[in-house]
Amino acid sequence: MKIKRWHVWLGLIISAIFLWLAFRKVDFALVWEQLKTANLAYVALGIVAYFITLFVRTWRWKILLLPMKSVSLVKLFPILSAGYMANNIYPARAGDLLRTVLLRKKEDVPISASLATIIVEHLFDGIAILALVLLNLGQLTNFAPNSQWVGIIEKSAFWVGLIFGLILLVFIGMVLLPEKMAGFTNWVINHLIPTKLREPFGGIIEKFTVGLRVLRSPLQSLLVMFQSVLIWVIETGLYWGVMRAMGLQLTFQSLLMVVGIVNLVLLVPAAPGGLGTFDAATKSMMELFGVSPENALSFALLLRVALWLPVTLVGAFFFVKEGFGLSTDLQSIQEVYKDEDTNH
Repeated sequence: MKIKRWHVWLGLIISAIFLWLAFRKVDFALVWEQLKTANLAYVALGIVAYFITLFVRTWRWKILLLPMKSVSLVKLFPILSAGYMANNIYPARAGDLLRTVLLRKKEDVPISASLATIIVEHLFDGIAILALVLLNLGQLTNFAPNSQWVGIIEKSAFWVGLIFGLILLVFIGMVLLPEKMAGFTNWVINHLIPTKLREPFGGIIEKFTVGLRVLRSPLQSLLVMFQSVLIWVIETGLYWGVMRAMGLQLTFQSLLMVVGIVNLVLLVPAAPGGLGTFDAATKSMMELFGVSPENALSFALLLRVALWLPVTLVGAFFFVKEGFGLSTDLQSIQEVYKDEDTNH
């Protein structure tokens, strides 16, 4: 799978900085002792909760794809799992690319249209995460009323929410005001895109708009929003399981806050699986809630394994089953399918 070299180096540099932040000033002997005494039965319960979220994510993707094609959950789950595996081991969110390729290969859904549904997923995830942060910010204020992080989190949530909101409004405009948006995109294509690329670019935009059709229905949009909130609430069950395994005591609301902030930090580009960014954010948030640095790092490391390993193994099974391998150039396959979609 070919990835641009600068993506790799940028991710590695950022990850190295965050790993240093996560591991500095910690007694590693105490961290190891905490990990050795963890009750793995609670971790197993948390992993069950995580796989439930994968099924809810599959259900949500099915809803987003309905305006184009009805694809069964049984067919979508392997594709989604393989995508999550790829995000965990390849740079630049290659799992999203893999999902578009697999869906095109197996269900003949155009690349640009399926990519639009994945972007909509991310937007609704972002809105749901921001809601969790803002609704549970009081939990952090109670634990650290004088912390400068409260103000930083509020400002960051505002700006990220504004960006997500504007993008969502543009997407809604593309499906509810097709003539006006078509006029705007035609102007952009005719004035900013080279002549030989105008026709294929227009085809990509047209199919991308098809992928946004679910936003025409208020009921379906509300269902997708409900699914997105449900996903993150259930995923907090994994955080709860790891917390109980480590013998820590945080409220579920506090863990919702941790989940929200950690996933906002994961927007920062880094090495695959949020290496460093995830660990530093998780450790820092647990410390803000009164957990010692050693216990906070132990929690982050065990949580990383629980989040990363099971879904990566399951996704790798489906990845190999589809005939792909580490040397597969998904970018080239995607371009071939895009050309076919544009010419249809």
